[in-house]
Amino acid sequence: MDTTLRIAQQPEADALLARSPLALLVGMLLDQQVPMEWAFTGPYTIARRMGGDDLDAHAIAARDPEDFAALMSEKPAVHRYPGSMARRVQELCRHLVETYDGDAAAVWRDAGSGAELLRRLNALPGYGRQKSQVLVALLGKRFGVRPEGWREAAGPYGEEGARRSAADVTGPESLAEVRAVKQEAKRAAKAARSAKAAGAGGTGRPDTDPAAGHPRQP
Repeated sequence: MDTTLRIAQQPEADALLARSPLALLVGMLLDQQVPMEWAFTGPYTIARRMGGDDLDAHAIAARDPEDFAALMSEKPAVHRYPGSMARRVQELCRHLVETYDGDAAAVWRDAGSGAELLRRLNALPGYGRQKSQVLVALLGKRFGVRPEGWREAAGPYGEEGARRSAADVTGPESLAEVRAVKQEAKRAAKAARSAKAAGAGGTGRPDTDPAAGHPRQP
């Protein structure tokens, strides 16, 4: 399937994501606590610094950890937390080598159902359920990887016309829409936490005299 991506908003980086399953997995792994474009440009930056035009799971897994961390930390850094992310990228690549002989596409190539695909992704180091669901949606919407039940497995990220994640980015306009939805979700979550904390303050206990430690008398 001829796929054009515009997640990184950089032609060379997006072209790598489109043709390289490992780059896609690494980009999704990096997509936390940094802007989406920064995260998904990461695989291209890593490939260039390793002297190639693609990523190789065997080569990354075998790299000296300190050397790989230095590569990730070189300015401009691949991530806001290059040291910890270097470790996670290597853990991901080791898992791919041990489980799929380094073939990243094998994670989804023969998945018999959306539930199985979600389970395989969720087993990857650094992948929680939400990240796995976003990638199920991205694979289905942009790469035609659509085992039975893939939309259900992707949860809200699989919805047609959604603007929730990288799966829905097709250019600058949709990226801005996704970012706005994410920011609103963060605001709502913060408000919910504040409301919960305020509610927890009213414990239902009798008002107490701080000096005596006894309930105040009316």
